[in-house]
Amino acid sequence: MEVRRVGVEPLRPGPPHIAVGLIFSVLFGVWSAQGLEMSVGKVLSLEAVNGSTVMLPCTYSSCIGIHNLYFNWQFNDNGTMHKVCESVIASEGVEPEVSIYRERVEFVGKNRNNNISILLWNITFEDGGQYTCFGRNPKEKDKNHSATFTLIVVDELRVVDNTLTIIIASAVGGAIALLMGFMLLKNFTLFVLAKLEEKNKECLVTSSGIDNTENGLSGSKADSKPTPKKK
Repeated sequence: MEVRRVGVEPLRPGPPHIAVGLIFSVLFGVWSAQGLEMSVGKVLSLEAVNGSTVMLPCTYSSCIGIHNLYFNWQFNDNGTMHKVCESVIASEGVEPEVSIYRERVEFVGKNRNNNISILLWNITFEDGGQYTCFGRNPKEKDKNHSATFTLIVVDELRVVDNTLTIIIASAVGGAIALLMGFMLLKNFTLFVLAKLEEKNKECLVTSSGIDNTENGLSGSKADSKPTPKKK
C-alpha cells in the first residue's frame, strides 16, 4: 500500500540566470549611482537683457573619479545642435585647454571645483535658446551625461507686480496688531477688576468693624457700666 506524505516541500533554488540577473542589477545600480553627473544648478533658465553679459553654469561630479573626461557646450538652433566649445580634462584639478567655436564666448570654469561654466558677452536675441552641457567619462565606458540651460533674451526685465503680496502682508500684519491690542485690553481690564475687587474687600472689612463697635458687640466699650456696690 502506497502512503502519501502531506507537508511543505523544501524550497528549490531558482534557475542560475535569475541569480546572475539580480547580482548584475545591483552592481549596475551601484555603478550608476557612482557615475558622472552634469548639473546646471537648481535654476534651469535665465532672463537677460539684450546687450548684457551672462554666465551659463555647469559643474560635474563623479564618485569613481575621472580620466580624460570629454565635455562640450552645444547650442540648439531650431533643432540643429551647434558646438559652442569643447575640451578634455585629463584628471581632477587639471585645467583644460578649451576650443571655442562661437564668438563672444569665454570659458571661465578653469576646472576649479569641477566647474566648466562659460560666459556669453554682449548677448543678442539670436543667442537666446537652449544650451546643453555634455560630458563623457571613459571610466564609465563612455556613457553620456548632459544638462540643459535655457537663456531668454529680452528688451528689458519685467517689473514684478507686488500688489497682491503687499495686500496679503498688510492684512496679516493688521490681524496680528488687532490680536495684540485685544490681548492688552483684556489684561488691562482684568487688572482693573482685580484692583476694584481688592478695594471692595477692604471696604467690607472696615465697615464690619465699625458696625460691631456701634452695636456694642464684643470688644465694644460704649455700653460697659461698673456693677454697683451693695451697702
